Amino acid sequence: MFILYDDTQKVPIKIYRKSLNDVEDTCIEQAINMSKHPSVFKQVALMPDCHAGYGVCIGGVFALDGAVCPNAVGVDIGCGMAFIQTDILAEDVSKETLKQVIAQIKRDIPMGKSHHTEAIALNLSDDAEALIAEFDMDIKVKEVASQLSTLGGGNHFIELQVDKDGFLCVMLHSGSRNIGYKIAKKHNEIAKKLNKKWHSDLDEKADLAFLPIGTDEAKEYINDMNFALGFAKLNRAMMLNTIKYAINIHIGEFNVQFESDVHHNYASLENHFGKNVWVHRKGATSAMENQIGIIPGSMGTSSYIVIGKGNANSFNSCSHGAGRVMSRTQAKQTFTLDEFKSKMDGIVSLDVNAKHLDESPMAYKDIDEVIELQSDLIKVHNILKPIANIKG
Repeated sequence: MFILYDDTQKVPIKIYRKSLNDVEDTCIEQAINMSKHPSVFKQVALMPDCHAGYGVCIGGVFALDGAVCPNAVGVDIGCGMAFIQTDILAEDVSKETLKQVIAQIKRDIPMGKSHHTEAIALNLSDDAEALIAEFDMDIKVKEVASQLSTLGGGNHFIELQVDKDGFLCVMLHSGSRNIGYKIAKKHNEIAKKLNKKWHSDLDEKADLAFLPIGTDEAKEYINDMNFALGFAKLNRAMMLNTIKYAINIHIGEFNVQFESDVHHNYASLENHFGKNVWVHRKGATSAMENQIGIIPGSMGTSSYIVIGKGNANSFNSCSHGAGRVMSRTQAKQTFTLDEFKSKMDGIVSLDVNAKHLDESPMAYKDIDEVIELQSDLIKVHNILKPIANIKG
């Protein structure tokens, strides 16, 4: 970890990379903007998977005293990871069976921009009914229902893995779909208008508009954000049920030995350095002492289950993944399909094609190095190797 701090900043930036040369210029610019925010508290932390985002860099963590910033959470509110470890020995499952499992999953879970049909959508679980009833949303019930148990696109994935003890595991990455996007856009626009009206000390180009705690606008954002967090977690749980069903059909009945679910795009009220502040994690995972975290690699590399150490320098946070080394456009212009196929050798996937070239392992940082760079934030609990992969 190294620290970036000069007299233009209100707080220092603590960066979990080897040097400034390891972080792209745009990401540093965004972190500096964060460090100058009118309500920023104590420090800004950049996780080792950090890269440029919209307004706030991905892998960025910062706390606001008495305010929330919608863009510091982002458009995929509640995006996160779910994981289960089964008691099935992976060596007993053939590649042909794995193909059958992922084909079944792809049939049952809509990918990309696809949703469920209305007939399926209206068959809601009790948990879904309770979630929708709990919050006063201006999003239609049918819209919520049709997007539950859908994966989404981009870097969202479902992966079958083998852990260090040889057990078959499932890892899932997804979020709040178009619902989180609508919530984020709505409240960010409100914040920008109010900040302009109040003549707040904020650079508009930084895209870090905020809502003061105590205002109706902040209360409404927090309420809507919590709805999206609930939706995202339920979305992952419903997909896991579908995946379990596919495993039962093609492999056989099993027991779940361990499971976990974590968000990595959200804001929460936490106590740090003796003060209650709103910690914003955009592409970062909570790593309180003894807390379980899930850090995926790319679709061709290892993933990790970790345990937090509760390090105050990162607001008790760690990375949310490997982190990109180049944009999607750059990846498609740089790598060939043959290179992609070579990196995915031995992993069962129906998605090693030109459409997903931007998600190839070469487009991401070295996950083992990313884990090593945050050894004072986490300790490794389990290591997972991919054996079958589905991309959204």
